[in-house]
Amino acid sequence: YYISGIEVLTPRELGAFALIGDSITDGHGSTTNGDTRWPDYLLSRLQKSPPEQSIAIVNQAAGANCILQDGSGGPSVLARLDRDILSLSGVRHALIFEGINDIGITSPDSASLAIVEKQLIAAYVQVATRLSAAGIKTIIATITPFMVRDGEEHNPEVSPYSHPAREVTRQNINAWIRNDGPTVFDAVVDFDAVLRDPEDFSVLAAQYDCGDHLHPNESAFQALADAFPLHVLNI
Repeated sequence: YYISGIEVLTPRELGAFALIGDSITDGHGSTTNGDTRWPDYLLSRLQKSPPEQSIAIVNQAAGANCILQDGSGGPSVLARLDRDILSLSGVRHALIFEGINDIGITSPDSASLAIVEKQLIAAYVQVATRLSAAGIKTIIATITPFMVRDGEEHNPEVSPYSHPAREVTRQNINAWIRNDGPTVFDAVVDFDAVLRDPEDFSVLAAQYDCGDHLHPNESAFQALADAFPLHVLNI
């Protein structure tokens, strides 16, 4: 890429909302160059809402990205936070919507997953602390489902993350986000509740599944944008 970002001299009251995410925020499952990712839909909402019209979205998501370790998705969140968020001008709020890949690439044994669970929670706290120290309001989102439905044949090549032990870890981390997140972050957004099947919390609702049981489709992206509480950008 020749251009990685654009900085604009603006009046003081303008600001940016930075998104730290993975392929779900980067737009896997959306129309290429169609501006149909959930951040695109959210920006449309912001532009129609007078209190938030002055807020720009800075999408710093990367497909396959992890919080804890570098990999095919580039530097980890812990490693790229300075470059991708703290070095930017005008960022007033930041959302962290990551962790699914850290769980998904971990061996599905209880010992390994217990370690990752503790490390993820510690990393969330570290990210919140670093952002808050820079005067940035912090928001965290729950991790969305990735399991194959009961009775459906599991093809590991299509749905490699699906495993009951990993689902337990996802639920544990989401419980921490819901219960303890408000004491660490300025706001919590429950994206899991938006996309999960109301009859089976371990899977994406059928109308939101792009087909691999991990990535949401464009209808899901619209639902995420519609469910995002705009008022948290005024705190």
